[in-house]
Amino acid sequence: MTTDPDTTEPARAAEHLHPARTALVVFDLLECYREAAERAGVIPTVRRLVQGCRDRGVPVAWARADHRADGLDFARTLTDTDPRHRPWGPANPRPSAPPYGSGSPMYAVLAELGQRAEDYDVPKHRWSAFHGTHLDTSLRCRGIDSIVVVGGSTHVGVAATVYAARDMDYQVVVVRDGLTGLEQQREFFAEHVFPRVCRVRTAEQVLGMLDRSVQEEPA
Repeated sequence: MTTDPDTTEPARAAEHLHPARTALVVFDLLECYREAAERAGVIPTVRRLVQGCRDRGVPVAWARADHRADGLDFARTLTDTDPRHRPWGPANPRPSAPPYGSGSPMYAVLAELGQRAEDYDVPKHRWSAFHGTHLDTSLRCRGIDSIVVVGGSTHVGVAATVYAARDMDYQVVVVRDGLTGLEQQREFFAEHVFPRVCRVRTAEQVLGMLDRSVQEEPA
């Protein structure tokens, strides 16, 4: 006798997110990356998701790049190419400092997404939103065990954050229609990488998962 997988407890749990134990992590949707966000068309989707999470009591954390102007906290790891996969060389030298310094308006969250004072502001100096930041402490202090991740770049900071969260035993949901970055890498990770690491859903599905958990709570 076979069991319908849609009726098993793990399958039901996979479509639930409890608002009191979930946080939305918005990754690097900043003025310096506005072009990438507009090109991917994610701004309206993320705006709806942020408001939907607020309406359901889900806290919002804004993970954002932040670097010293002098480059003394800049990553030292050597790579073969730049972010657009162009080889480094005399015509394309490796930078020794970021294009903007801490406090620059280019590191500000996109204004239309509506960051608020009560949200979690998470300045970061490496790709992962957890590395060297207060994010893990802030989430665990609230009893949060699940995070919903949007933003980009998908195969860079989002991936680093997802891997870190998975290894810290968080439940992770990546919002497929809220991702930015190079299209080829974005699609590959959404289709072939993230489903092995976590759950991949649309923004509307995430809001439905939050609603479902509340509706199915025992009276």
